[in-house]
Amino acid sequence: FIYMVSSHSITGAKSRISEEQIAYFKRVKAMNLRNPRLIGFGISDAETFTTASNYSNGAIIGSAFIKKIKESTNLSQDIKHYLHSILKN
Repeated sequence: FIYMVSSHSITGAKSRISEEQIAYFKRVKAMNLRNPRLIGFGISDAETFTTASNYSNGAIIGSAFIKKIKESTNLSQDIKHYLHSILKN
């Protein structure tokens, strides 16, 4: 797969995907590459996951997922809740 970096920041740090990033995703999508395209960096919630997935074959959640693990008091329940909040659409 092709890992499309959405920004120059730390993974999971951004709260929104900008129009400039969307233009980049559209340019890469228009290349009709054979490999699947996955977007990472700045993916942390349902909004960023859905937006990224609209312009690729999927999205990668990195730091935001690790943060949820570190903050968890009930790992199984907290991760399940987090994933459901991301994939609710």
